[in-house]
Amino acid sequence: MTPVPTLIIDDEVPARDLIKHYLQDYAEIQIIGEADNGFDALKIIKEISPQLIFLDIQMPKLTGFEMLELIDELPHIIFSTAYNQYAIRAFELNAIDYLLKPYSKERFDIAIQKALTKIRAGHAAPSKLQTFQTDFAPAEKLVRIAVKDRQQIHIIATHSLNYVEADGDYVKLHTDEGVYLKEKTMKYFETNLPQQFVRIHRSFIVNVDKVAKIGLYEKENYRVYLKDGTVLKAGSNGYRALKEAVRL
Repeated sequence: MTPVPTLIIDDEVPARDLIKHYLQDYAEIQIIGEADNGFDALKIIKEISPQLIFLDIQMPKLTGFEMLELIDELPHIIFSTAYNQYAIRAFELNAIDYLLKPYSKERFDIAIQKALTKIRAGHAAPSKLQTFQTDFAPAEKLVRIAVKDRQQIHIIATHSLNYVEADGDYVKLHTDEGVYLKEKTMKYFETNLPQQFVRIHRSFIVNVDKVAKIGLYEKENYRVYLKDGTVLKAGSNGYRALKEAVRL
């Protein structure tokens, strides 16, 4: 069997060293690199295309989950993290295994055998469609959103969002700096954005902090005027929800 090209991604040096130490027993695994943050990992993945990655979840700059959202072709994944609240989400991503730190050599060996069995059998890694079109909830409300725009990665703080707009299989994230496309559903953002965001229409979720006023347009139809001059449609239910949120 050709050695499996493998990338180790973790912001802690001891964690990376432990994985490398445990992998010394596996000639079937070839370590092709390591990264201590999601941005560097993305560059390596694009250049080298590892077949297997060990991935921490809580990292600076980009979390493990945010990083995965920006990869076009996913490798096989073994999560390695100190936070057990992410286990369900990891398995919904069709990860091979989830190693909860601190883990033993015996537990590590189980994960490796699972990986080698799948790879030897020719099982494909989870596809983009299988993973990130599934709108499971994050462990906490969104405070930032990672967006890939051509070759650039933007990290958008949710408080800087003016509104979210439906656009087919995507949404448009409107900010003062520009408009960004994200492959998520409106339902995902309606559920997971902080409390100051209100669904005012099937096509719009608005940040109440950006609202200047609400006006009646015609019977049961309203217009929401944002501080930047944008005017959005609102239905009667959206109007009531927004009015309650901004206490007009």
